Amino acid sequence: MSFLNQLHQQLGLMSWPLILCSVITVALWLERSVSLLWVSMRGEQEKKQLRLSGGSYRSSELADPKSLILRGCQLLVQHKDCNKETREDLAGIWLQQQRRKLHSGLRVLTLVGVISPLLGLLGTVLGLIAMFSSIGESGNPVTPALLADGLGLAMSTTAAGLLIALPAIAGAQLFGLWADRLLDKLTDELNQCNLHLEGVELGGCPS
Repeated sequence: MSFLNQLHQQLGLMSWPLILCSVITVALWLERSVSLLWVSMRGEQEKKQLRLSGGSYRSSELADPKSLILRGCQLLVQHKDCNKETREDLAGIWLQQQRRKLHSGLRVLTLVGVISPLLGLLGTVLGLIAMFSSIGESGNPVTPALLADGLGLAMSTTAAGLLIALPAIAGAQLFGLWADRLLDKLTDELNQCNLHLEGVELGGCPS
């Protein structure tokens, strides 16, 4: 509690909104890092196991896939009797669902990155108003040291807002690029699976 009280003294009225923004940023950073890392590693592990065991896309319907890649392939395999256009439509709808999941929370990070500097600036303005108001009411001589202390406390909210905004905006962009890369890989794998199934339907048997 002493740490929170110290923050409140340093940041003034905007301390709790800024603390809330920082908590949201840290929580989303951890959640997105774990989630996207799990999706990436799990997909590579299951693909490697499938290749080592000599399996193919057709065998994915017999497995219990946990990765997005094999779950998407399993969806196509389950509809292998449909024509190619139908499977492509199913894959497109499924990819849109996965896109929403992989980009979950990124808009909130962007919003925090936009709001935090504004909260910090508002705290600075309120701090300056309070400082000059107290100086005007005191009637004592204004010294450079007094102004430096007051301005330092007022500007600390702007610094805190920027410190929160930078990782929030950077995280939203980096996690978005990471999610898009995973979706590109997922799309490539589904295209290969669809071509594989099309070859089976046409009489070819690619392994």
